[in-house]
Amino acid sequence: MLLLSFIRENKETTLAGLKKKRFANAEAVVEQVLALDQQRRDTQKELDDVLAQSNAKAREIGAFMKAGQKAEAEAAKAETAELKMRSKELEETLKTVEQQLQDVLVTLPNLPHSSVPEGRNAEDNEVVLQNGEIPALPESALPHWELIKKYGIIDFDLGNKISGAGFPVYRGKGARIQRAMINFFLDEALKAGYFEIQPPILINEDSGFGTGQLPDKEGQMYFATEDKLYLIPTAEVPITNLYRDVIVSDDQLPIKNVGHTPCFRREAGSWGAHVRGLNRLHQFDKVEIVQIRKPEESYQALEEMSQYVQSLLQKLELPYRVLRLCGGDMGFASALTYDMEVWSAAQQRWLEVSSVSNFETFQANRLKLRYRVDGKTQLLHTLNGSALALPRILAAILENNQTPDGIRIPPILVPYCGFETIN
Repeated sequence: MLLLSFIRENKETTLAGLKKKRFANAEAVVEQVLALDQQRRDTQKELDDVLAQSNAKAREIGAFMKAGQKAEAEAAKAETAELKMRSKELEETLKTVEQQLQDVLVTLPNLPHSSVPEGRNAEDNEVVLQNGEIPALPESALPHWELIKKYGIIDFDLGNKISGAGFPVYRGKGARIQRAMINFFLDEALKAGYFEIQPPILINEDSGFGTGQLPDKEGQMYFATEDKLYLIPTAEVPITNLYRDVIVSDDQLPIKNVGHTPCFRREAGSWGAHVRGLNRLHQFDKVEIVQIRKPEESYQALEEMSQYVQSLLQKLELPYRVLRLCGGDMGFASALTYDMEVWSAAQQRWLEVSSVSNFETFQANRLKLRYRVDGKTQLLHTLNGSALALPRILAAILENNQTPDGIRIPPILVPYCGFETIN
């Protein structure tokens, strides 16, 4: 959530950032925020004045009673009663205005970093770099959804029977390579100094609000109505919420956590050839890295996280590129996002496999996640990234490494899965 003090003191900067993010009606909403803020402050000042007058009258009553001035005391009591009624009215007004202000504030997305390019959608994202050689496959090469049928490693029909579309069943070597990738990603994260967390995969509303999924993305999350709990869209949510309402001590920083979880996304409105096979699922596994840093360190940490994710792709021998997302394609809570995409040789297109983002104080303000600077509390910066999401990584491995004799497993994964080929 944006800081109200920042909006008040930096109106034009706020408007420019919201417009870069293509936020509709930015000027009207900001004016509404500022008007409600002024009303809140005026109401608070009047309430403070009334309470001060009431306290002064209470002292007067005591003095009148002590002096035997009964009539004066009774008159002061009558004035005190009126002041108490007025204070209750002001308290109710203040409560209403504060809620209205909060309801508007939570609709505002985070402001983009100055390096974020202008743009409306994915076509306007900036290619930062490209790495690796694009494999040349014969015309007979198959997309991954045909390869998994050929080798019997994933069954979408069984998943559809059990749950519905978008819930695959991994079988045999398909299940083993899933487990291999999870263990590889976790081991690499531990080597890089991350601390492993196994969080719950159901969250309450406060947790969804804390990281910005609510009220922005409730339509994309599965909801258990009986218990009012949401299935997580990513491990970022429960891991970051470990620090909700926490004042972190200096010796705990920087915080670097990693966790593997299943992830659940309704993906409402998704259809077409681009979502075939493993390209888009309702349930998938992902290893997520989360960092909590001091503000002056967060952008260096973001670059380090980007380099770390790239190192995983290099070890998997997958050609990839890094994109800096434009304002119109960024997430609600992000200030700067890098997307990593791998080349899918049979589909002849790039597949997003990771997003690494800096949220600056946006999540921390919702979470009340702070540390102390010179005796005063200050908001920290939160960051996270996929390291990595499994389905599209597997799709690229299958397509890019297909041979007449089977599918070659990247050497880095062989010790984890126990086989060199799928055939």
